[in-house]
Amino acid sequence: MEAYAAQWLWARLAGWDGAPWAHARSAGYTSGMKTAISVPDPTFERAERLARCLKISRSRLYSRALDEYLARHDPDAVTEAMDRVCDRLDTSADPFVVRAARKTFEDGEW
Repeated sequence: MEAYAAQWLWARLAGWDGAPWAHARSAGYTSGMKTAISVPDPTFERAERLARCLKISRSRLYSRALDEYLARHDPDAVTEAMDRVCDRLDTSADPFVVRAARKTFEDGEW
């Protein structure tokens, strides 16, 4: 209760109406669901270094990593990505390939 009182007082002194967390949410301080996870110390240290190097928050790093992992392991997402790549490919016949195939076909022994 004491922590809440300190937060409330801090919010009032800063000129906010309502609870401190209400302002934080409306200001976009954090979006989405908060969760707690446990990771091995070496993994945590590597993540901390990478987040500093990329100049992003630890939460942003974990969120990006999870998004990438989910995208790689979602069969529908993989299929959709491959479909997008295929849609961009030029599938028209190359004249050289057509001539080479025809020559191979004509010269082949049947």
